[in-house]
Amino acid sequence: MADKAIEVTGVVKRYGDKTVVSDVDLSVRSGERMVLIGHNGAGKTTLMKLMLGLTHPSAGQLRVLGSNPATAAAAQRRAIGYLPESVAFHSAMKGREVLAFYARLKGVAVAKCQPILAQVGLEQAADRRVSTYSKGMRQRLGLAQAMLGNPQLLFLDEPTSGLDPTLRRQFYDLIDTLSLSGTTSLTSSHSLNEVEARADRIAIMKNGAIVACGTLSELSHQASLPIVVRLRVMAGHTASIAERLAPMGEIQRVNDHGIDLSCLGTSRMVLFRHIAGFGDVIEDMDVIPPRLDDIYNYYMEHVQPQ
Repeated sequence: MADKAIEVTGVVKRYGDKTVVSDVDLSVRSGERMVLIGHNGAGKTTLMKLMLGLTHPSAGQLRVLGSNPATAAAAQRRAIGYLPESVAFHSAMKGREVLAFYARLKGVAVAKCQPILAQVGLEQAADRRVSTYSKGMRQRLGLAQAMLGNPQLLFLDEPTSGLDPTLRRQFYDLIDTLSLSGTTSLTSSHSLNEVEARADRIAIMKNGAIVACGTLSELSHQASLPIVVRLRVMAGHTASIAERLAPMGEIQRVNDHGIDLSCLGTSRMVLFRHIAGFGDVIEDMDVIPPRLDDIYNYYMEHVQPQ
């Protein structure tokens, strides 16, 4: 497999006089778990459909697994799995029949379906009609069809919609396992706290453009967001410690046993050395970095697409 599974350069997509995707550059390395986040209408699904070759760009170039997705050979298309946000299957068919149908389309042996049904937790429901499935079960059946043929690349559009917390965790555990075996994934999601620990890199879309892309740490650094240092202090000392720390950051909370102080990450080592000088008066310390929702809110409020 090539080093880059996806390369997008200067891609624009217009519908009439409306620009839905605006001058997007994005690359995804082979085996990487890339997560795409953004508001409704940001262009995430359109960008994904461009990468799938389901629609054509108005300008720019795309390379997916080394080829133009719009003209890729059948063998290369079979190396890609896709789970759309809204999955729809024939309600009269059984789960096993649905997966067998997609297996034949992909040129995959039908015998491969049973292990995949077990992986997504549908082994016991395989002979039930899809009309009896819950939304979460239909979503898992959609994931099963995307996994047929051990795809090199998975496109997952809001994949955990309708799944309960346990099934969401199991889903991402499965994606992690696939990543270790070399499968690349591009996931579009609104569930920020759910994906922040499961992404190698995160791309943030706003009004059709990618306004930031990087690891969680890189995005936090680019946004210059503060960390929060939470101290547990020996009783009777919090007021004096807070007064001495005030010049080094913003005191957010003080009570009888604790202090919360925010400071920029670039100043944290100076702050840590200062805190160490207080000795046993400091009973415990936690460092709380910015969460993905903090980073996302910053880019939505303060950064405009170029």
